[in-house]
Amino acid sequence: MGTDAAPVVTAALVAGLLAGYGIAIPVGAVATYLVSLTARTSLRTGVCAALGVATADGLYALVAALGGTALAAALRPALAPLRWASALVLLALAVRGAVTALRRYRARRLTTRPRPDPVGPAHAYVALLGITLLNPTTVVYFAALVLGSRATAAVNPWEQVVFVLAAFLASASWQLLLAGGGALLGRALTGHRGRLATALLSSAVISVLAARMLRPS
Repeated sequence: MGTDAAPVVTAALVAGLLAGYGIAIPVGAVATYLVSLTARTSLRTGVCAALGVATADGLYALVAALGGTALAAALRPALAPLRWASALVLLALAVRGAVTALRRYRARRLTTRPRPDPVGPAHAYVALLGITLLNPTTVVYFAALVLGSRATAAVNPWEQVVFVLAAFLASASWQLLLAGGGALLGRALTGHRGRLATALLSSAVISVLAARMLRPS
């Protein structure tokens, strides 16, 4: 890679970082679930869940870099079914979170012996990866934001690699920040009632955000 390619790669790095943060920073149902999951489990589980979200963003950035706007256009007919599937999964997670919180609150009133959370790091990674992959608008976002503006220009392979890695790192850094916030929240809410209230509030917020996904755009 010569010096002539350096400005191109630098531009791809900046574009990837901006694209990664642009898709990751808006707080939605997945981000809310990530914070809530970390708060009621552990930082290790939250980190794995965060990396699951970032992996999905990185995969969609890779698909966008390789397929471009043509692939994004081909996915448009599937947007509605996938949006419904994503919303239904999130609603199921919201209900499960509320029911689990209520059961644990009742159980802890009868005993002070701690019970391990059934959600482990590997399960959290796979779950958040799957939920994020159900959102096809991510690949449309990457394609329209970056590749669509350069449809007539020749794409350097190094440029594609740097863009995908930068988008992944940007998304990962933000998701890990959310997981850290969830861990701090979990430490602050040491009481049973505090954890119950937070879990129920999180489930309500996730339900509202998931329902909004079903509204026609």
